[in-house]
Amino acid sequence: MKSIAVFCGSSLGNNDIYAQAAEQLGIVLAETGKRLIYGGGKVGLMGLIADTALRNNGEVTGILPRFLEAKEVGHTGLTELLLVDTMHERKKKMSELADGFIAMPGGFGTLDELAEILTWIQLGLIKKPIALLNVNEYFNALNQQLDHMVYEGFLRKENRDLLLTGDDAAQLLRDMENLVLPDTEKWLFSEGI
Repeated sequence: MKSIAVFCGSSLGNNDIYAQAAEQLGIVLAETGKRLIYGGGKVGLMGLIADTALRNNGEVTGILPRFLEAKEVGHTGLTELLLVDTMHERKKKMSELADGFIAMPGGFGTLDELAEILTWIQLGLIKKPIALLNVNEYFNALNQQLDHMVYEGFLRKENRDLLLTGDDAAQLLRDMENLVLPDTEKWLFSEGI
């Protein structure tokens, strides 16, 4: 993997541990030579991870919808800033440029990006690893909900297993690199998705 898209909050959260984790991920990405692909903002965890990667000689590509640039939240010091028209175009461009995806703590935008990319992987539209960086057990409830969806018959276990989870950035990247994604055609059209 040469590039990782990171989905995360445009705020810092209420606990310093989230900022520390964003900085650590930025350092790990830079030190391992992986380009950061992210939403292009200069605020919150998004801005912090970008700044940290850049400070550590990493390369950073931001993908920003024009309406957000107009609100002056775009990061102007990136290796590359790509402007798009819509949020959907942002996700599509991120999916094209990234070799893998990591979600950190965030809000609706982070959940939206995570869910759409997971759906695209499930459907076989892209075949790339995706993971949760579970800082401060932030995603425990989400993981429980996904397990409940399997239990209730709305999510296949094969699809549930597409989403890795870990709390150490370096180990999570190693797990992503070692992941062998299933051949979706074997089970995509069987009963239920």
